[in-house]
Amino acid sequence: MVIPARAFDPAATLQAVQDERCTVLYGVPTMFIAELALPGFADFDLSALRTGVMAGSPCPVHVMKRVIADMGMAEVTICYGMTETSPVSTQTARDDDLERRVSTVGRVGPHLEVKIIDPSTGRLVPRGVAGELCTRGYSVMLGYWRQPEATAEAVDAARWMHTGDLATMDEDGYVNIVGRIKDLVIRGGENVYPREVEEFLYGHPDIVDVQVIGVPDERFGEELMAWVRLREGAAPLGAEGVREYCAGRLAHYKIPRYVKIVDEFPMTVTGKVRKVEMREVSARELGLTMTDS
Repeated sequence: MVIPARAFDPAATLQAVQDERCTVLYGVPTMFIAELALPGFADFDLSALRTGVMAGSPCPVHVMKRVIADMGMAEVTICYGMTETSPVSTQTARDDDLERRVSTVGRVGPHLEVKIIDPSTGRLVPRGVAGELCTRGYSVMLGYWRQPEATAEAVDAARWMHTGDLATMDEDGYVNIVGRIKDLVIRGGENVYPREVEEFLYGHPDIVDVQVIGVPDERFGEELMAWVRLREGAAPLGAEGVREYCAGRLAHYKIPRYVKIVDEFPMTVTGKVRKVEMREVSARELGLTMTDS
């Protein structure tokens, strides 16, 4: 194992891959995005890379494709799981076709179960319909330390772990994460999954990374806001520019009303984006009143 630095550094990581001829690279999507966005990315020799794992949060399709094409990680896989599930529940296989490896988190692992339910009724949903992903098996935690109430909220009497993630499952058992229940935006009665909007905006030539959140709105209940990281040297991009890019290609209620240009997103120590903090900051800057989530 090669540890490039005390904390994540994209340049140090790629330098270590080059110097040590690493064949495997692990990381969360934000790490791969940072590596791909380095001004001198093309100067690193990554020819030894062949595989790795991208996990920790939803993996943008275009990022996965670039990891395969530009970093040479032809056998890279995506994992899905939680700390509470030790941690992997589903994973793509290295011989899965490209479409499944870039757009799903694979199938359930051996000796584990997964199901997708309607969060309001607890009943199974049909294949292809979004619902809450639940998992059961040897990997599920016994419980939170000295927190029986929190444990009961997460793990039901039948030992199903309720992940809080929204997902679909196709006829072959491949799971696709479409968002978090708490991140779901309800705008004027329409359900909007931020990840769908994020995936679309990743196609903008000047956008390096983007996170979409819901902020309070008196008329619609919630409105969409996009926090955007631009490529180096890109012209400023405001809400009007985003609307022009989306016009005629994205349903009107899915187009962000607000846009905030940032250099970075608030992160956890493990590299996950803190959308709760983003909502709080956005509401405060926009002079909006937050409601309880």
